[in-house]
Amino acid sequence: MTHPATTPSSPPDIAALAECLAAWFAPWVQDLGLAVVSHGDGEVTLRLPFSDRLARVGGMVCGQALMAAADTAMVLAIVTRLGTRQPMTTVQLNTSFLKPLSGQDALVTARVVRAGKSLVFGEIDIVAAGDGKSVCRASTTYALL
Repeated sequence: MTHPATTPSSPPDIAALAECLAAWFAPWVQDLGLAVVSHGDGEVTLRLPFSDRLARVGGMVCGQALMAAADTAMVLAIVTRLGTRQPMTTVQLNTSFLKPLSGQDALVTARVVRAGKSLVFGEIDIVAAGDGKSVCRASTTYALL
């Protein structure tokens, strides 16, 4: 697997993050249609487009799709802080669903809270793109390999 060339001193741009999305994640994660909206040092916002394929009874986006989007966004947030040469794996993902998301895209913002030598801690906020209401909050821990 090739990785876009970035280091902590050379933060990735949106094109490099999009390349990571295409190269690093399983096909079913890519099928979510996630797109990078914005990024900064230790922070990424992705758009999760609404799809009937992600919806369950009543048109609500399923929790599994939201959790996958949160996990994916956090990996990219870590990339903006540490670069793409740092292998990592999810250790913990704690998710609280605050309200259903129905019939609209989600904006998934992941932030690195602390990056240590072996662990990275992060927080993710998911809001409805149409009305800006918070639908999900998550906290994560990643092991650096």
